[in-house]
Amino acid sequence: MAIWTTNGKIDQLTNAKDFLGKEMKVVVDRPLGSKHPEYNYIYPVNYGYIPNTASGDGDELDAFILGENKPLEKFKGVCGAVIQRTDDDDDKLVVVGQGRTLSDSEIEKQVEFQEKWFKHEIIRKIRLAGLKLKLF
Repeated sequence: MAIWTTNGKIDQLTNAKDFLGKEMKVVVDRPLGSKHPEYNYIYPVNYGYIPNTASGDGDELDAFILGENKPLEKFKGVCGAVIQRTDDDDDKLVVVGQGRTLSDSEIEKQVEFQEKWFKHEIIRKIRLAGLKLKLF
């Protein structure tokens, strides 16, 4: 998590992978159907941020809200994946409703409007339950 000083400066960046599998609240600043403030595209999904976090671009950690078909102002959901950009310092969370799952190809299709410009990979929670490790 980000650590904020009394003067509002960031001391530590948020690790997006720490949110995998966790419930969170997203503030939507670019609802479904809105136009990007700088670039000429319309958001086909709700897009927002996680308050009191810090990403590599200096803003709060961004989140795609997938599976919701109406414009939202806020959303409570679960981080099902992280889009880790390999050529940029601005990873994105993929947040979905409780109990909902999406395949990697479904995620790629829904975020392509923005992520097509960046090299990235989809990171998911690693399940270690039942795994036996042999230590030497």
